[in-house]
Amino acid sequence: MPAEAVTLENWMRPPYNVVGYQRIRELIPTAVISRGEGPAFDLEGGGSSLLLRGLADRTHTDALVVLHRGRVIHEQYENGMGPGTRHLCMSVSKSITATAVGSVIASGALSPDDEVCAIVPEFRGTGLEGATVRHVLDMRTGTREDITTLELQRAYYSTCLWAPPASFPESPGEEDSRSHLWRLTQVRPHGGDFEYRSTLTCVLAILAERATGLRLPELVSQHLWQRLGAEHDAEITVDRNGNALADIGICCTARDLARLGEVLRRGGRRPDGARVVPEPWVADTLSPDAGQPAAFTRHGSAYLDLPGAYYRNQWWVADKGGIYLALGIHGQLLFVHEKAEVVIAKFSSWPEPWIEDLARTTVEFCMDISADICAN
Repeated sequence: MPAEAVTLENWMRPPYNVVGYQRIRELIPTAVISRGEGPAFDLEGGGSSLLLRGLADRTHTDALVVLHRGRVIHEQYENGMGPGTRHLCMSVSKSITATAVGSVIASGALSPDDEVCAIVPEFRGTGLEGATVRHVLDMRTGTREDITTLELQRAYYSTCLWAPPASFPESPGEEDSRSHLWRLTQVRPHGGDFEYRSTLTCVLAILAERATGLRLPELVSQHLWQRLGAEHDAEITVDRNGNALADIGICCTARDLARLGEVLRRGGRRPDGARVVPEPWVADTLSPDAGQPAAFTRHGSAYLDLPGAYYRNQWWVADKGGIYLALGIHGQLLFVHEKAEVVIAKFSSWPEPWIEDLARTTVEFCMDISADICAN
């Protein structure tokens, strides 16, 4: 498809999304998440597996990188992508953002026990009053998701600059991507059931920005991307006031996403031993609070239907033995299996935001290929 056929009106719809997810900076304002000046950590190996290629062909794959013990055992690019092509992460952005915030927490600038309103007093009188950073991290606040209809979503996208403002006149002209956060209401006690709400990652970004004095692109760069040994800068979409879209707006290469997974698999260290992510943060992600798996079941099993699964630190955890995932609509994935020493990074352009059969097939395949590798 010619690039000029992709516009701000159509880029999220098939077939235009196949190209649009690779050309975000041409459509939407972005800010750089700098990799810094240091060397990238090398991903050795290479090659292609017919079995893994079969998964890619069945699930609208744009890029697929599979690591075992830090070595590339499968690498595949489709639809004009290559090793240096950035792709929109969608909600994998949540896990990237939260991992950077983990380093902020380790620095002492923020604590999971802090009350939201103590960090950002502007949230007093909203549904977040009484909520803690931990409630936000685990999506267990009692707030209601207020973007609940297609029209409201379209209006929200216009404030994010993901859609033309003229297309959605119901969107107030003075609003930006964070305006609705100051209107959140509470519908149940904080600390109860998990419920997936993108708004809470945007709240997390505000908390981390206020605690550090850094805007989110700089925060992710300094606390994660520069330490990671990424090969390429990442980028994140921003609204008209420069607010970065923490929940769905990060773009990076498949190789750098795999590097993040490999660092987490190694307990937060690069292969050269350099510390990237605090080890207690990785351990905490795999240490659910009492009752956390039970709190996940009502709303979470629609996304990850596995016994004992839960959501913590904005990661989907398949079990506390070391299998966890970052998931994004239209088929974005980072999968870490610590026991099998496997990491899988996958970018896709599904024709619909969430296709249950494709989601289940992808996760099951990741589990199966990890089990096969572990057995051998």
